[in-house]
Amino acid sequence: MKNNFANILKTLRLEKNIGQVELAEKINVSKGVISLWENGLREPKLSNLIALAKYFEVSLDYLAGLTEF
Repeated sequence: MKNNFANILKTLRLEKNIGQVELAEKINVSKGVISLWENGLREPKLSNLIALAKYFEVSLDYLAGLTEF
């Protein structure tokens, strides 16, 4: 079962209609890292979480699945 972060990240990415490569470029990580996060195999560092939150304009709590948007 995927964790909340993995599901939320993939949903946000798909809602924005961007691919993993484009997201990776936007937050300066490799495409492989995005895939690992979305599949629940790795968790991002705090600096990457912050970059994701800024890019998607959501809170860190939302990304972690602690609150609704």
